[in-house]
Amino acid sequence: MALFAAAASAQQYKWTDKDGKVRYGDVPPPGVTTTKLKAPSPPPAAAPDTKKSAPKTKEPEKQAMTEEQLQIKRENCARAQESLRTLQSGLRISRIDSKGERYYLDDGQIAQETAKARQAVGQWCS
Repeated sequence: MALFAAAASAQQYKWTDKDGKVRYGDVPPPGVTTTKLKAPSPPPAAAPDTKKSAPKTKEPEKQAMTEEQLQIKRENCARAQESLRTLQSGLRISRIDSKGERYYLDDGQIAQETAKARQAVGQWCS
C-alpha cells in the first residue's frame, strides 16, 4: 500500500515526442522540453459519523482570481482599450501583410476591427 501511495504522488511530466505526439509520464526522455504537471490532490478525509455536520462554506480564495490572473486581465484590458482608442482616432491605420508590405485598412476593415476591439474591451475590462 505504501508503494502505491509513493508511485501515485510521483511528479508527472508532459512532453511532445519526435513524431509530434503529446506524451505523459513520470520519467521523460532526455533532450525534450517538459512541462511539470500539477500533482493529484489527495482524497478527501472521511467525514465523522454524525447526523449533523457543520455547513460547508466556500473558500473565497478559491473563488477569487489569483494576483497573477488579475494582473494579466488588467494588461489585456489596457491593450484592448488602447486598440479601440487607436481605431476610433480617425487616423489612417496600417498593417503589414505576409510579404512584409504595408497596407492601409479601408473603412469596412476599420469597422470590423473596431467591433472586435469593443468585444475585447467587454471581455477583459468587465
